[in-house]
Amino acid sequence: MDELTALETWAGSLLSKLEAPARRAALKDVAKQLQASQRKRIASQKNPDGSAFARRKPRLRDKVGRIKRGSMFPRLRLAKYLQTEMTVEGAAVGFVGRIARVARVHQFGLEDRVSKKGPMYKYPERILLGFTDADHEMIKDVLLKHLVK
Repeated sequence: MDELTALETWAGSLLSKLEAPARRAALKDVAKQLQASQRKRIASQKNPDGSAFARRKPRLRDKVGRIKRGSMFPRLRLAKYLQTEMTVEGAAVGFVGRIARVARVHQFGLEDRVSKKGPMYKYPERILLGFTDADHEMIKDVLLKHLVK
């Protein structure tokens, strides 16, 4: 059994003891905290395991010696695109709209066009959404805080 399944089983049994409004409030807190941690991790350009994102491929037409210094995915971190969704059964953090396609290509290392009429390119895997060890602990802490209330 993987770590996520174990966490889901543990959290599911605790959440089943809460009434629906309290469960929804707990899940809302978990989703908001996860959204913030994912946003922070994407800004620091790290995978959930702590390794750095794969570097950008150098562009042929860039001026010699010129390096693009901006971080990757600045717009993906915006609340407009990285949204939370809560129901009584669960909570979700994910990308919405056209940005979701860009995120999916990078998340799974898929092949896509570089520009509208540009060449195809197989992007390296950059895990945008995932659980770190700190996220697991945060989920446990938030759920226990709601159970104690």
